[in-house]
Amino acid sequence: MIKFPSALLAVGVAACSFVATSAAAATQYPLTIKNCGIDVTFAKAPERAIGLGQNSAEILLMLGLEGKMAGTAFWPSKVLPELAEANEKVKLLTVEFPTFESMLAENPDFVAAALPSLIGPDSKVAKREDFTKLDIPTYLSPSTCLAKKDDTDLYGARDKLWSMDILYQEIDELAQIFDVADRGQTLIADLKAREAALRASVPASGEKLSYVFWFSSPSPSADAYLGGKNGASGYIADVLGGVNAIDTEAEWPALGWESIIASNPSVIVVASLDRNRWELDKPEAKIAFLTSDPATSQMPAVKNNAIVVMDGQAMNPTIRTIFGAEQVAEQLKARGLIK
Repeated sequence: MIKFPSALLAVGVAACSFVATSAAAATQYPLTIKNCGIDVTFAKAPERAIGLGQNSAEILLMLGLEGKMAGTAFWPSKVLPELAEANEKVKLLTVEFPTFESMLAENPDFVAAALPSLIGPDSKVAKREDFTKLDIPTYLSPSTCLAKKDDTDLYGARDKLWSMDILYQEIDELAQIFDVADRGQTLIADLKAREAALRASVPASGEKLSYVFWFSSPSPSADAYLGGKNGASGYIADVLGGVNAIDTEAEWPALGWESIIASNPSVIVVASLDRNRWELDKPEAKIAFLTSDPATSQMPAVKNNAIVVMDGQAMNPTIRTIFGAEQVAEQLKARGLIK
């Protein structure tokens, strides 16, 4: 069980007390938003939305929209503790990939999706045009609108470092869609303050640590899925004054341990996942492998006890990413690796 830092509790304030820092204009319908290159028009605020993917669902819950949600699906991790009560009011379709039919059974009038694998052109769940044919508008997280460079680049590539600005855009647009712009601005202000506090807490004059972010692996002998240099993992390294040791633009490169060892990271961040798809989804399984394998156990990061645990959802560019940075910072400070 991951212990979230106390700063995480700030989200409960944003989710429950919608006192905006400045008044935001009411939404004028019809509203048209260009989302991942597609114009999406809303005649009115949705009443039966589906949060397809954890990030989309948690943003809607943080905006206090549980009463406007018909269901959620695809949860790599458990819902944030302070959103649990609101989440209980929303039907859970499945923690894994739902079927198109199961979503349509809820009579949705809007689908907000976290990943292209859920509604993208190669999705086995559904494609955006499947919903368009039924006059159901869709919204895909702007953070995940990535181009594939080749067939091996399964999750796409990012040519510049992800920033929270893209997340703020997502929050603002979803708030506009539901005509709760004030709530969106309150949440954005909270996240901006936490990001600024985190950057200020890590002295620029300190050691520039390099990080490997290990999401999971099907088995110890298989390639490991890692956070690429320009994704959320790279952002976390940057906000902590360091760098991602994995120098590839692929969003989720799969590398063998020989290559990972050669990257010689100062810190290894292992993901904690609740989905239990593979044994190595568990952080304790990852740590057991790192500390017992003849090769990985000789890595300086392992010998120096520089292995920290982070919520795996934070390795995706999501509402959780700043929480992940706070988790890592708290553990590194406790070990004396950053001031």
